[in-house]
This record gives sequence, C-alpha cells and structure tokens, in this order.
Amino acid sequence: MKVRIGFAPGARSGADAGRFLELVDGLEDLGFDSLWLSERVSGDAPDPIIGLSVAAGRTKRMKLGTGVQVLPGRNPALLAQSLASLDVLSNGRFLPGFGLGAVDRAEQQAFGVAREERAPWFDEVIPLLQRIWSEESVDHDGPRFHYESLRVRPQPVQQPLEIWFGGKAPSELRRVGRLGDGWLASFAMPDDCASGRPIVEAEASAFGRAIDPEHFGAMVFYTDSTMPDAVAEIISKRNPSVDPHDLVPAGLSNLRKRCSEFIEIGFSKLVVVPMDAAREKDGNSLTQLADSLLDLQT
Repeated sequence: MKVRIGFAPGARSGADAGRFLELVDGLEDLGFDSLWLSERVSGDAPDPIIGLSVAAGRTKRMKLGTGVQVLPGRNPALLAQSLASLDVLSNGRFLPGFGLGAVDRAEQQAFGVAREERAPWFDEVIPLLQRIWSEESVDHDGPRFHYESLRVRPQPVQQPLEIWFGGKAPSELRRVGRLGDGWLASFAMPDDCASGRPIVEAEASAFGRAIDPEHFGAMVFYTDSTMPDAVAEIISKRNPSVDPHDLVPAGLSNLRKRCSEFIEIGFSKLVVVPMDAAREKDGNSLTQLADSLLDLQT
C-alpha cells in the first residue's frame, strides 16, 4: 500500500497571493504528495482551478486536486475542457474531486440549482464527463443536456482521469461505488471510514465495477493546540454525532496518531487540513508538519 500525504490550506488561502505562492513552493520542496483546493464562492479561497493552475506553473512533481469542486450548475462540455486542459498542462498531475456543494444558501444560490435537483444533476454529468474525456465524440440525450457528435479537446493525459468523491452518508457512499474512482472522506473518524468502505465496494460490485484498493483516503482536519469555540461549532455542524475534540486532533503528535489510525484500516491517501489561521501564518509550521508526517509516506 502506497501511503501519500497531501495538504489542503484553510479557507483564507487566496487572501494573500504571496503567502499562497510560498505555500505551493514549500509543499513541493518538502515532498508533500499533493495540494487540494476546495470551492467556496462566498469565501476568500481562490477558484480551485485557477489556484491549481498557478500551482501547476510553479511545480514539477506535486499532484493537484480539487477537494472538492461543486458540479451541479456547471456546463459539462466547458468544464470537461477546462479540467482536461489543466491535466495536459500539468503533465498528468490533476486529481478531480467533485461534490454536490455545501448545504448553505449563500453557496447554493451562486450555482442556481435547487437543492433537490443537485443529486440528479450530478448523476447525469459524471458519466458524461467520463465519456467526453475518453471518446472521439459524444451523443447524449438526457433530462438536462443534449449533445449530438460533441467533440471537446484537449483530452486529458491521464486515461482514465480518475474522479474522487467526498461524503459519508449511505447515499453518497453508494454514489462513490456507482460512479467514482476514489473516496476521500471528510469530517469522518477512522471507524466511520472502516464501516463505509464495504458500502462503497458492494455498490461498485453491483454495477460490475471495482474501486482500486489504494483509492480510499480522508481529509484529516487538525488544530495547533486548543480548539477555538468557533471552530468547534463549525465541526459540530458537519458531524454532530461526534465530539469535535475527538474528530479533530490538536497538535502534531495527535495528528500523526490519527493519520496512523487511518493507515491501519487501509486508507492510504491522507490530506491534512489546518482548522486555525495560526498554521497558515507561521512560516516554520509547514516544515514542522513535514517533519511530523512525511516519514509515513511509503
């Protein structure tokens, strides 16, 4: 099993261009496997594709992932071209991760898709993207999109361009098995992931598919020390069944322990995510993080 450690910056990662570029350079130089950018229209984080394109131009080795990009509300033909272009220009380093979008009115209204319509939209567009990226031309007649001999270029370097999904609800896990190539769990404990994996694999098998055993991973959130009350409140909303102080380890030693727990259950793609601004401001913190975790990579 190949263990890989990636990094996802905080929500204010795009508020300072100089700091973002320093982060990208540091991750590449220290040997982190990947950089993941999330999408928040109402936040200060950059558009993930723009941010990853900047990162692609400054790096040679590091993979570049969206963790995650909102899919409902986007034109699939134009999105397919944009993402394939990033994969081509980064020499096959792009990792697309898609989601339905945050359950937040400020976010949802930006995409113009009713909440109850998001999942059907998602289910139509994912197979369509996969076909656009691999077929010479595409005919498609669906409830939302109609194409006749659609030809979109360039096609990605990676064939197939593997798609990662988040989520942890049973319906989301089944969608991973039915449509996805990998599961990147978020705000989940190792026990949650251990019990969720069989659901993913059973659904994949029911559709004549198989998920690569090394395509199971998790976003591992952490804080530097004591968790601020505001952070605890955010975490409680994302997973109300778990004490936020148990879900989000405090300090690098506890973060390493949590990463080891995920590795023990066979989750090998780990993306660490700081939940407090101090981690982003401290110039030495990235080196300390690397010293604490990167020897886990195999």
